[in-house]
Amino acid sequence: MRVGSGPEVDLPPPPTPEWKLSPEPETAAIERLESELSLPAPVCALLAARGFGDPDQAKRFLRPRLEHLHDPARMTDLGRAVDRLLEARARSETVLVHGDYDVDGVCAATLLTLWIRRLGGLAVPFVPHRLRDGYDLGPAGLEAARTAGASVLVTCDSGILAHHTVSEAREAGIDVIVTDHHLPGATLPPALAVVNPNRSDCFYPEAGLCGTGVVFKLCQELANRAGIPVEELWEHLDLVALATVADLVPLTGENRILTRFGLRYLARSKKAGLRALLEASGTSPERRVDAGQVGFVVAPRINAVGRIGDPALAVELLLSDDPRRAKALAQSLEEANTRRQEEDRATLEEALGRLARDFSSDRDFGVVVAGEGWHPGVIGIVASRIVERIHRPVAVVSMDGDQGRGSARSIPGVHLLEALQSSGRHLSRFGGHRQAAGMELEREELGPFRESFNRAIRDQLGGRLPRPTRGGELRLSLLDATADLHRLLDHVGPFGIGNPRPVFWARGIEVEGRARVVGDGHLKLNLREGSGRLEAIGFGLGERIPADSLNGRRVDVLFQLRENHYRGRRTLQARLLDLRPASAGGR
Repeated sequence: MRVGSGPEVDLPPPPTPEWKLSPEPETAAIERLESELSLPAPVCALLAARGFGDPDQAKRFLRPRLEHLHDPARMTDLGRAVDRLLEARARSETVLVHGDYDVDGVCAATLLTLWIRRLGGLAVPFVPHRLRDGYDLGPAGLEAARTAGASVLVTCDSGILAHHTVSEAREAGIDVIVTDHHLPGATLPPALAVVNPNRSDCFYPEAGLCGTGVVFKLCQELANRAGIPVEELWEHLDLVALATVADLVPLTGENRILTRFGLRYLARSKKAGLRALLEASGTSPERRVDAGQVGFVVAPRINAVGRIGDPALAVELLLSDDPRRAKALAQSLEEANTRRQEEDRATLEEALGRLARDFSSDRDFGVVVAGEGWHPGVIGIVASRIVERIHRPVAVVSMDGDQGRGSARSIPGVHLLEALQSSGRHLSRFGGHRQAAGMELEREELGPFRESFNRAIRDQLGGRLPRPTRGGELRLSLLDATADLHRLLDHVGPFGIGNPRPVFWARGIEVEGRARVVGDGHLKLNLREGSGRLEAIGFGLGERIPADSLNGRRVDVLFQLRENHYRGRRTLQARLLDLRPASAGGR
């Protein structure tokens, strides 16, 4: 495998995925939708497959409205939080708005700061520095509140586990309002109000909101109670969409509504900072801004300063109304992202080099790879990249003297936090959830932790080596794979976690002409089925599938429909997720 422009890394080829093709939806449901909605069969089949076989439900799904949002007052403690913030406004008290150093925390802090100021209140934003201050509400946040002379402290996307600091704030005479979406512990922090849709006594219909989504609901009720038209809040949906996509929460229900409209506001944002960020990242609003651009282009630039720089710059950028200052700040984020990419690339190459010497695909169920002085801000990204490469749970540990700080990522079917709990005796600290976790450990425990982690993962997998899977949602003829279908599929979006971009499958497709490998292992070919033709590209597939083996053959393909933009020309393209000889196996 080649990483960037670095050396070849001698690792086993990526595992061959197992295909899992969904059963086709009932014909009667598809025909009923076709009749009621006047949409082509593939779109109706997709709606039926995703549980929208009833025409009325399908119409509501395809045409979501902001009026469909739930009443924010249904969220436990939100009314109490609104009371205190309106009281602070009336008394001209300063409110410290405490965010977090990722996109969600930055956007949440920005949104609440803007809205408190719109109400005529006094708000001072603060986000902790990853290396200097650590995660969550801690001593640095409390000191920032004291320095600002704040009598109210509101956490955004944080605080649900900060019991000690909340208690200290109370003793200092500061009222704390916690707004968060992370899972609470056994007890709630002793705050004046704890606004979190995941607390056990909260029955708000949408528990999957991100931190900025929770703050948005707070702002909604502040508008209602302050007599401000809630429509004024809509222009800030750009921040909500940015955070919702970046934080990988499900794009269903309320999240889908907020993101769908938020992406429209993002494309024509009035915020000088967001406009500068879009321009610096090469994102063209004229061509729409979709969830993919947000997740892979825009959001990483905000995360970059949270990982290896000062996240306060990101808050300043989003709050800025000075185009010249915004442009300079956006350039700072761009430079931080470049440094992050370089750090990421160098660390990944070194980590893969270590794996090439030590990794055994038959022995290693869970992998721990460690290095000296790796930047703690990129080891989570590196862990994710290695998981993609070897399809095993991976912990990447940065050693600094006798101490190590690690970040781990998992695969479907393995509960990462449970594996760390089984290995807890070797760790100084750890925490996380099923798919991602962090830990700290002493150098002398690195070897024992590696063995214990591998054993814990093996036990969860029952001793069976994991194999990746690829799902196909609907069968689609290339004759139906048209630009009109691609355009209509936009109404099913925005796509992301919980509402994925459709994956189609087709069988017995002819490879027309010669397949070839382009770029960094990308497979490029032309597909033909009767009179239906489609250009196709499979990123990274050239590392596993020799191009020459496809020439003159028929293949089965898993693909998405995407629009390719090249030199001002737009063409429909099949984004290949996998392919295999047409004679290979069944479902």
